[in-house]
Amino acid sequence: MTKRYTLLIATLIMSLSMQAFTLVIDAGHGGKDPGAAGRKSKEKNINLAVALELGRLVAKNCPDVKVVYTRKTDVFVELDERARIANKAKADLFISIHVNSTAARVGPQGTETYTLGMHRAADNLEVAKRENSVITLESNYEQRYEGFDPKSSESYIIFELMQDQNMEKSVRLARLIQQQMRSSAKRVDKGVFQAGFLVLRATSMPSALVELGYINNPTEEQYLTSKDGQAALARSIYNAFVQYKKTK
Repeated sequence: MTKRYTLLIATLIMSLSMQAFTLVIDAGHGGKDPGAAGRKSKEKNINLAVALELGRLVAKNCPDVKVVYTRKTDVFVELDERARIANKAKADLFISIHVNSTAARVGPQGTETYTLGMHRAADNLEVAKRENSVITLESNYEQRYEGFDPKSSESYIIFELMQDQNMEKSVRLARLIQQQMRSSAKRVDKGVFQAGFLVLRATSMPSALVELGYINNPTEEQYLTSKDGQAALARSIYNAFVQYKKTK
């Protein structure tokens, strides 16, 4: 074996060993599913912009991390397919990015982060119902999700029975994200919550779902659609990811 060949093998092994951590970034909604709507914008586009910026920061600064996206363009990806992508990649972490909305004409302000679990308040249940309702756009969703009805409160009882082995790590990640949103992006910290999100239920790794802000608040919408706002949000999640990875 020549020295050149030996060096090539050593370089390849080193490269593979460096990428020992896999992060899956999930931009919520997409394609025929616009998500929540603001006066001038759609949730799906904000989610994608922040997801791509987050991935760019990780790829640029963390050579030991492999970034996998559930979508990189404006396409519709079913909820169970998003989880399948993460599980197939044997991901170490799953971060789903969303934008919130309320039934009120003008929504509140602030960022909140969710982990999988039983909703402890009516507001949390409504957020989960809205995000889970995307499955009604999928074919044969009743069979695919074993009779789960995203509009029925009774369907969410299953989340109270589930034992999430990744809960501790998921909550730690969520808290770090909120800390960074508050200190780095200067966002209103609306807290960390648990709720029954289908996209988190089927993943086999620590995971969190971030609601960046309220698109039905004009001030929030302007921030969420701005380059500076999207960069600050992505940077906050990135900072939290770096902190999480150091202490995982």
